[in-house]
Amino acid sequence: MNTLDEYIRAAIQERKLQNTYRSLSVNPLLTDFASNDYLGFTRNKSIHSFEHESPVQSIGGGGSRLITGNTFEYEELEKKIARFHKAEASLIFNTGYMANVGLLQAIAQRGDTIVYDELCHASIRDGIRLSFANAFAFAHNNLKGLEKKLKVAKGKISVVTESVYSMDGDVAPLLEIVKLCEKFRASLIVDEAHATGIYGKNGEGLVVELGIEQKVFARVVTFGKALGCHGATVLGSQHLIGFLVNFSRPFIYTTALPHTSIIAIDRAYSELMASKNKINELHQKIHYFKSLTQNISEKIIPSTSPIQALIIGHIEKTKQIAKRIREQGFLVKEILSPTVPKGSERIRICIHVFNTENEILELANILNNELTLSEIVVHA
Repeated sequence: MNTLDEYIRAAIQERKLQNTYRSLSVNPLLTDFASNDYLGFTRNKSIHSFEHESPVQSIGGGGSRLITGNTFEYEELEKKIARFHKAEASLIFNTGYMANVGLLQAIAQRGDTIVYDELCHASIRDGIRLSFANAFAFAHNNLKGLEKKLKVAKGKISVVTESVYSMDGDVAPLLEIVKLCEKFRASLIVDEAHATGIYGKNGEGLVVELGIEQKVFARVVTFGKALGCHGATVLGSQHLIGFLVNFSRPFIYTTALPHTSIIAIDRAYSELMASKNKINELHQKIHYFKSLTQNISEKIIPSTSPIQALIIGHIEKTKQIAKRIREQGFLVKEILSPTVPKGSERIRICIHVFNTENEILELANILNNELTLSEIVVHA
């Protein structure tokens, strides 16, 4: 029998042979077109400076929220978040991953059914796996495929989708999904990680922009993208939040966030409430980028979000193009299988409000040249 060490070595070697081995690296100081910091909040000193903060009894959580980690500031922040997103209540988790796992692991049991979009985030898939519910994936944003799965679903039925997909940048047809959920008495769960701060009058998310917050059972909002902080929250009814406090293992058995994180998240929400013009400016820059890349638009997944996915479809080719772009001063990242389906390897470009028009123009010119050169090489 192989030892665990032998298994690990073999798995690593297999990844290397497939040219998909991951390793950590420190990002160089290049012009950022890679991070999820869409509104520039990670670099906002008014959010992250604690020089003049009043001293508190302790910085660290000191225990789980059910032991010593709960504070007045925690509870007031949850109320503030719920009001902003037009939800009845909210519950903060330490990460977006934990929020998805903690929600899905708790609400579904054996005999229930979860139907989810095939491109849902890994945390959603892992939460479903831990729930022991029957699970069916439907083709990405395919309403007929969703309805087909709902017709055979049994027990309590949940439908899970992202509002904006992290690797494709496209949006889910939420209005149509709501109708199908109503038809089959299914509860809709929406991950708004990449919609928060981008959609809605003040960045409340796509669910609020569409006015369907009363038709969604639960939403997951993360603080690590447009809000520039860390952590996440589940939005839902008071009953749901009470249920999660009692049955969500990732919530119950983890140390509370440090006091500084709670302060930063609170400040980020205050900043977001005053960022209508900044959100509009971001969308203008997204439109500008799209206008400059019309010649290669067939290679870019249609998206109105900051995430613009340039499909290359070949591992080594994707790596080489991304490397050449970085060498010209622009930080972009290649996304390879198994993170995305094989054959859809891509360069994931994120537009930010702090990117200047000249930077966007330069990047677009590089992309146009790279893709034109690539086509010439392929057909030579």
